[in-house]
Amino acid sequence: MAQIFPLSEGVFTIGHDKLFVPFDEQKDILTDRPTGSLLVEILPFLVVTDKDVMIFDTGLGFKNPNGELQIHDNLRAVGYEPEQVTKVLLSHLHKDHSGGVVYTDANGITKTTFPNATYYVYRPEADYALATGVPSYFVSDIEPLLSSSQVHWLDGEEGMIDGYIKFTHSGAHCPQHIVYLVDDGKDKVFFGGDEAPQLKQMRIKYVAKYDYDGKKAMHLREQYAEQGKAEGWTFLFYHDVRTPVTKL
Repeated sequence: MAQIFPLSEGVFTIGHDKLFVPFDEQKDILTDRPTGSLLVEILPFLVVTDKDVMIFDTGLGFKNPNGELQIHDNLRAVGYEPEQVTKVLLSHLHKDHSGGVVYTDANGITKTTFPNATYYVYRPEADYALATGVPSYFVSDIEPLLSSSQVHWLDGEEGMIDGYIKFTHSGAHCPQHIVYLVDDGKDKVFFGGDEAPQLKQMRIKYVAKYDYDGKKAMHLREQYAEQGKAEGWTFLFYHDVRTPVTKL
């Protein structure tokens, strides 16, 4: 049976400037932030199967006051070391999903966050990210990864990784977004990135302005919910600290 650990980085506000600012729900007031600011949660996932120790998306890449990467601290808190991670599966390369693919150490050297992992990157998304840049993509964060030997390129509309992880080009939140379904014969675990980001978004029908193709994203959420209910998927919700893991 797959073990699932949400690696929450906390709650943030994001405004039109696309900057993520930490938000303390006990003390901060949303209306004090710039008009139009959204409240979002950020949480990569650790999924452990009989075959792999996997990370789904890598968060913002922030460091804690002790100078350690937050995702490293979060990983150790659930009993794993960064060196144990075998796969990093990226849904897309927006900065809140790929900010933690690499980091700069105390000596100013850029290193991959998970030194022994294979990073799975959808090639058209990498091309799009490099061509598009800020504010949604931080090229300086992802270029060192894309030029490393740890990248395994994914191509095509769908495919399989090691015979049990299916990826599908979905292309609704951003043009080259992909989603993953892990089926190890015991569990089916679905990671929809920003096309299935919160439990509440799976239950209401709406078009979001922040999606590249809002109508397509809405229809995909309906499709994921229907198929997931029928097949008993466990959903991983990247922007939902309150209900990060659930079946519908």
